[in-house]
Amino acid sequence: MNKIITLTLNPSIDKTIWVDRLIPEKKLKAKHPEDEPGGGGINVSRAIKYLDGESTAIYLSGSYNGQYLNELIKAENIDFIDVPIKSNTRMSLMLIDESNLQEYRIGLEGPIVTKQELNNLVAVIEQQKDYDFFVASGSLPPNVPANFYAQVAKIVNANNAKFIVDTSGKALQEVIKEKVFLLKPNLNELSLLCGISENENIDEIINATQKLLSQINCTAIVVSLGSKGAVLVTAQEFHHIVPPAVKVKSTVGAGDSMVAGITLALSQNLSFKEALQYGVACGTAATLNSGKALCNKDDVNRILSLVASSN
Repeated sequence: MNKIITLTLNPSIDKTIWVDRLIPEKKLKAKHPEDEPGGGGINVSRAIKYLDGESTAIYLSGSYNGQYLNELIKAENIDFIDVPIKSNTRMSLMLIDESNLQEYRIGLEGPIVTKQELNNLVAVIEQQKDYDFFVASGSLPPNVPANFYAQVAKIVNANNAKFIVDTSGKALQEVIKEKVFLLKPNLNELSLLCGISENENIDEIINATQKLLSQINCTAIVVSLGSKGAVLVTAQEFHHIVPPAVKVKSTVGAGDSMVAGITLALSQNLSFKEALQYGVACGTAATLNSGKALCNKDDVNRILSLVASSN
């Protein structure tokens, strides 16, 4: 199996709590508190582990929260390299109202990262050899240059590895200036890149994605479409994979699970269509769980059999 590395610049400790009912100006009793390691690349590595795959997670780790983050990742038996920073790793909170299962997500912006700490991270990335896939996923801390993922792309390309990116905003706009193997925007992010409406039909989405692909140095683009599945476009082919209808409990973690499934499938030399089917099954499986839970392998396999037979 090919080696996978993930990168997370803005990791978090994800805390989930439940309350009987969300009522303003009243002291509420929290139930079922749970802490999990979070952040795009870390979640991709976690989902890969749940799918019986292996990866190495590289991430910034700051102060007391960073030490706790390391312990949470160790507990999941994920190989990792933490790059220390002085500022505290952020926390994110998900509050679930048990009376109606409404979710309230509160995410902090992230720590300040010094120039030297970024240089340390770059040095760690440059030290990595003999890997095949490098996944950069998630937001950037507030003071990190928007072109940082573009800098990483140059390092990954120099190692003849495949660079997979799942980010948004200026970081996404900058990284497409470099060679990328696979981009995974959602429909909102695609609309910002292409100027299309989020209400376009599938044919128009495919056309817009094909046009974008022709303008950048990228092998494949996967556009996630929520309940409508996902579209994958290369210069030679395109596919639209639709998941089966399921009872959605939460969409948190679905995107990271999809990226994990696609990356793991490609690392096992499956075709783009098969990788997209697996990724859609992983993303759909994640929605079966409340809170911030990722995909479960048994759910993935069950959903995959339905996806493969209907697409």
